[in-house]
Amino acid sequence: MNRVAQHPVQAFLVCALGIALFSGMDAVMKGLVLAIGTFATMFWRNLIGMGLSGFAYLPRRPSWPSRATLGIHVARGVVSTGMGFLFFWGIGRVPLAQAIALAFIAPLIALYLAAVLLDESVGRRTVVASLVAFAGVLVIFIGQARGELGREALIGSLAILGSAILYALNIILMRRQALVADPLEITFFQSVIVTVVLALFIPVAGLSLPPMPQWPWLFLAACLAISSLMLLGWAYARAEASYLAATEYTAFLWASLFGWLVFHEPLSPYTIAGAVLIVGGCIVVVRKPLDSNPPLEAAA
Repeated sequence: MNRVAQHPVQAFLVCALGIALFSGMDAVMKGLVLAIGTFATMFWRNLIGMGLSGFAYLPRRPSWPSRATLGIHVARGVVSTGMGFLFFWGIGRVPLAQAIALAFIAPLIALYLAAVLLDESVGRRTVVASLVAFAGVLVIFIGQARGELGREALIGSLAILGSAILYALNIILMRRQALVADPLEITFFQSVIVTVVLALFIPVAGLSLPPMPQWPWLFLAACLAISSLMLLGWAYARAEASYLAATEYTAFLWASLFGWLVFHEPLSPYTIAGAVLIVGGCIVVVRKPLDSNPPLEAAA
């Protein structure tokens, strides 16, 4: 599989768009979690996603993935299952913007995992920019910590922190996966594996059909997830994980907007100040010298 050399800024922008779609999906998923529960929301959304992505992928697949590639698909699918369940369970108990803020520890962990597992260089500029963005997250979290969270919100926050650790590993697996598979293949196998893993827990968790009014939202969540996965797969095939990890910080801006519009979660001065730092850090990263991230040319 050939990877066409691309301008790294183009990959950064595509990745940022993928994050925006994922943030929209988070808002839809929070509403579904509150309506039908975390397990049912994840299972039915992934089952729909499996059908949609399979319709696009199976007729055109050139060949079945190799055993090594399937291993990467399975690994990321299993990690994504745990990551997704913890995150969606958490956002049912804490404000959406706060959930995203807590999850921002993941890109920082991913920077160093990329250096250890992928032998990628982590430049000083990338680290400084990520720290600036993370400082914005801290400002926001300090502001939100001044309110009364309650026990449920505390447990939800801990679940999101656990999800963030798994998401850091997911970012690294995403990079490896993107080097050996195209976006459609990635999206299809992600949906299949997550659905299969969740199906194993049906005897314990139980499962019933959602009410009819929830089906359009499940389809919307599946479409947003598929679109986002394809965009992220395209971007991570063309730029290093340590470079693209900073796009994760833009999710807070979208979470703040969707939280305000859909769930009537107010924005505080802390949120605005933190958002300025987050955007500033991302701008620093996207303007890094091009020769520090040479175009990817790989064949598999």
